[in-house]
Amino acid sequence: MAELLIELFMEEIPARMQVRAADDFRRLVTDKLTAAGITFDRAEAHSTPRRVALVVDGVPAAQADVRDERKGPRVGSPEQALAGFLKSAGLSSIDQAEQRDTGKGVFYFAVIEKKGGATIDALPGIIDAAIRELPWPKSMRWGANDFMWVRPLHSILALFDGAVIPGALTLATAETAPEQSDGTVCLAGEVKAVTIPYGDKTQGHRFLSPGEFTVTGFADYKDKLLKAHVVLDREFRKRLILTGAEKAAVAEGFVLKDDPGLLEEVVGLVEWPVVLTGAIDDKFMDVPAEVLTTSMRTHQRYFALETADGRLAPRFVVVANRNTIDGGVAVVAGNERVLRARLSDAKFFWDQDLKVKLEDRLPGLKDITFHAKLGTLHARVERIEALSVSIAKALNWDTTVVEQTALAARLSKSDLTTGVVGEFPEVQGIMGRYVAYHEGLPAPVAEAIADHYKPLGPSDRVPTDKVSVAVALAEKIDTLVQFFGIEELPTGSRDPFGLRRAALGVIRLILENNLRVDLAAIFKAAGAADTTVGELVFFFYGRLEVALREQGIRADVIRAVRENNGRVTDLTLLIDKVRALSSFLASPDGGNLLGTYRRGINLLFKEEGKEDRIVTGMPERRGEPVEIEFYDALGTANSTIPTLISNERFEEAMVALAALRGPVDQFANNVMVNAPEADVRENRLRLYAALRALFSEIADFSKIEG
Repeated sequence: MAELLIELFMEEIPARMQVRAADDFRRLVTDKLTAAGITFDRAEAHSTPRRVALVVDGVPAAQADVRDERKGPRVGSPEQALAGFLKSAGLSSIDQAEQRDTGKGVFYFAVIEKKGGATIDALPGIIDAAIRELPWPKSMRWGANDFMWVRPLHSILALFDGAVIPGALTLATAETAPEQSDGTVCLAGEVKAVTIPYGDKTQGHRFLSPGEFTVTGFADYKDKLLKAHVVLDREFRKRLILTGAEKAAVAEGFVLKDDPGLLEEVVGLVEWPVVLTGAIDDKFMDVPAEVLTTSMRTHQRYFALETADGRLAPRFVVVANRNTIDGGVAVVAGNERVLRARLSDAKFFWDQDLKVKLEDRLPGLKDITFHAKLGTLHARVERIEALSVSIAKALNWDTTVVEQTALAARLSKSDLTTGVVGEFPEVQGIMGRYVAYHEGLPAPVAEAIADHYKPLGPSDRVPTDKVSVAVALAEKIDTLVQFFGIEELPTGSRDPFGLRRAALGVIRLILENNLRVDLAAIFKAAGAADTTVGELVFFFYGRLEVALREQGIRADVIRAVRENNGRVTDLTLLIDKVRALSSFLASPDGGNLLGTYRRGINLLFKEEGKEDRIVTGMPERRGEPVEIEFYDALGTANSTIPTLISNERFEEAMVALAALRGPVDQFANNVMVNAPEADVRENRLRLYAALRALFSEIADFSKIEG
């Protein structure tokens, strides 16, 4: 068995593209090996800022032999059929085919055996195709090349069993025509071929170890890269950065602020990580911590440090891509100088923004268009304020909460006109909270200004304070109602206005705060037309099914509850019923009772269909002992289950329903419903009709699958 090693060496790859590119290249190469009948034991992909590498172990030196059997026509078939068979099988004479008795006659069979070729002969085409098919989010051309790639590609290392794979990547290029046109003829460029040959050489760190070196295999490649100041293994680079940053923080008397997203980005920026610590000038420390960390993280890729109690420390960690003679002194000084310039802007905006009250910024929202068809941001704020007050009142919250809700909603977007948010859009809402506290506004108002955007995703925190919840609901519902109203709906692949995320945010706000609200009524309060209300309710059911499926709850159980006695738009009530029913169906009593119930209801439907009627009327307490037991059990259930349901004690209602299992099973197994006596048959059908009516108190069980 041999080893296949490939490296694509190029200019710096954007950090966000590296891991996906390595995975895609591994997938493309291994899929093509498999398609060519070439087996392997293991494939491992690597990436650094300047290279994508792949090693495939356990590759055979030769492709496997192929034996293919093809069944032909019956012996004695016409010449035309035989000729077609010979052509498709690649045979020159019917004598080359075997005759076999299949039990249904004697047929010709062609046995085609193809000797496996040398693996190395198939590799050039596989590598070339994988390179050309490698998808990049963004590509470019360089020089006169027509070849599209993420960054200029310099070399391709390709070794099989230590030997260079013969081949090259051909790049078409068009050069300027050798003579000038006289104005009557358009002269095309002369197309030439430029190639990047496969080889056994690569390069190390751009500055610390410039120049090429030869490798003989993956172990040699990885070892020589490390000597040339390149840490190939991404996870090892990540550990070096994280461990170094944590130690640097401790050395300064602080702790490293957890930031896995930034770590993933920084590991894609360096091949030889060197962790250094810099200082933040004290004069900037009165600027909100979120503004400082955003500037450091987004613009400079610095890690923030914190004190033991979670406050921002006046230090940062920067990861350089090289060692320096002075131990990083000049690098740190340069980064501190750049950071001072960044933070000077932030402090200037912060100081200026504090001079203007949030209320006084409201007229400025009239100059900001929310959407061409939906007016200005000022009009949106007015809608959110009115809707948030309606929500607070619908939830019967006290007057103070309603007043604070109105104020928070009115000021919720004011910070969008601040200089800080203009420079750092990531802190919108957060900036408003700081200004609100500076003005002495109540804490619920200040927190709601920051929290009304939440939750931003499935892992984001859900607000719990009443004022924050009301404004957050209003903000998201206004978005949904307005965009549905102008028919800007999400499609299978596009959701430019984040409507799915907004709907899931509304669902989480309602369920995690156990709110009892009528969604349809809120949509109407937000100005939705009746048709839009229906579309939104249907849209929410779809999002709810997605959210509950992730919790292991079946979509058919959700539909069975929501479509029973009209569409339920109180999500908390709906979910309580769904969870109780889901637990019931998962229990032995529930599952078996459902099966028995279906047997009886199917019989009932069949008889109703014959006579074109619906069985009605109360059954009588008479007949065989199991029949009377069924009647008594129904009576007990009917006296308890509707009351339990009306009191929203759904789990107790399911326990009472499960108690029917024994009597219903005994009746189904021992009584012939279609008795010859008409009155006996009718009474037994009425028993099943009463059972159907009882089940319908809970859900539409016809929607439940399986």
